[in-house]
Order: sequence, then C-alpha cells, then structure tokens
Amino acid sequence: MLKLPAFATLIALAVLSGCATSHVMVGQARPPISPDQVQIYVHPPAGKYVEIALLESSSNGSLAVGAQAKTNVLISRLKAEAASLGANGIILEGVGDIAVGTVGTAYATGSNHSAVGFGSSATVLHKKGDGLAIYVEPDQAAR
Repeated sequence: MLKLPAFATLIALAVLSGCATSHVMVGQARPPISPDQVQIYVHPPAGKYVEIALLESSSNGSLAVGAQAKTNVLISRLKAEAASLGANGIILEGVGDIAVGTVGTAYATGSNHSAVGFGSSATVLHKKGDGLAIYVEPDQAAR
C-alpha cells in the first residue's frame, strides 16, 4: 500500500509529464516575441508567410475543466511555443480529444452469503492540437 505522500508524488509526476509542447523545425527560427502577438488561423492567411515549425501540444497537466477551458489551455501553449520561435501566426491543423485515463468508483456490501454492489467509471479527456508555426510578412499596403 502506498503512503499518501508517495501517492501524491506519483499523481504530480503523472500530471506534469504530459504537459510538454513540442516542435519540429521546418524553417528558420526568428527572435522570440510575446505570445500575445501570435495570431491563430484556421485557414492559411491571404498574404505571404514563411513556415517555421510543426507544433504539437495538449491540455494534459492543466486543471482546466470543460472543453472550452481545455482548448484555451491548448491554444495558449501552442502560442507560447510559436512565440519562442519568433512565429507570429499558427495555422491550426487540428484539435481533438485524447483519452488519458479513467476514474472509477465502486461500492459493495454483503451479508449472509449474498452481496450487492455498484460501480461507475468515466474517461478522462484532454485536448490535443497540432499546428504550423508561421511568420506572416507585413502587409505591403500598411506601409
């Protein structure tokens, strides 16, 4: 049987192990910028842009509850990674759910050679997303 502090340490390690955002370079990185300057695109922008990296992240490890909150965490992590590479845009390639485990509970009681019990379980879902970090060239008309 695990003691409570050891169990809590295991849970913390499990939560923290899945929260990394990764990238694969497909172009040249630029100087880092603020994540607030990174624009999300669901379609490629109309203007000229340069591909920088393929991004992947998830909401795993966050305490967000609900689909929208988990998506917000995912987008925030993608923006932070893109910004660290100097990308000012992300073409979002996909967002979906991933199962990271289950939570279950059960209760049973018995007496005189009979027993009664019930149980339930639920799948724990997080959001996972992929995108292409890009640098969008400044609009020539804005000059």
